[in-house]
Amino acid sequence: MGLKELLWGSKSSIDSVIAGLGNPGPKYQATRHNIGFVVIDNLREQLNFPDWQFNKKFKSEISQGTVADKKILLAKPQTFMNKSGEAIRAILNFYKLNANQLNLIHDDKDLNFGKIKLSATSGSAGHNGVQNIIDQLKTKNFTRVRIGVANEKLAKIPTDDFVLQKFTPEEQKQLPQIIQTALKSLN
Repeated sequence: MGLKELLWGSKSSIDSVIAGLGNPGPKYQATRHNIGFVVIDNLREQLNFPDWQFNKKFKSEISQGTVADKKILLAKPQTFMNKSGEAIRAILNFYKLNANQLNLIHDDKDLNFGKIKLSATSGSAGHNGVQNIIDQLKTKNFTRVRIGVANEKLAKIPTDDFVLQKFTPEEQKQLPQIIQTALKSLN
């Protein structure tokens, strides 16, 4: 086994991928669109997986470890949201995984703030990042943890601007519980 395999695993060494969607960079931290990053950051910490490492081939920050004898790769695509499929496809292709071995965590502007909904084999519901993944993988056959980010007070803001809004102070207080609920849904 070479150094590359020791660092990143062999092509058959991963049982599943959990990816959190968001936009890279400090400008987008704490925005509604980045709730997937927030949840997966918390998951990495709770699982005590290694720090994030950028993988150029995967266009993602990744961390991996074992849970209940299953080898899990966590990923945060560092493409912008609408190009997330490029990163996800690269990961699945490298490890020779099927789409049904992917669990995706992302925001959903159509769900009330804090509501968590699991979906499998459903369409993107207008989420451009999810649609790009569907397009790149040529299938909808993967699990999605959809986290509601809707806010009635901001409902009149165009979608592209709305998802880049920061959480209100009241919403920020609720985030820890929402994150825990989202993480429990992965079990």
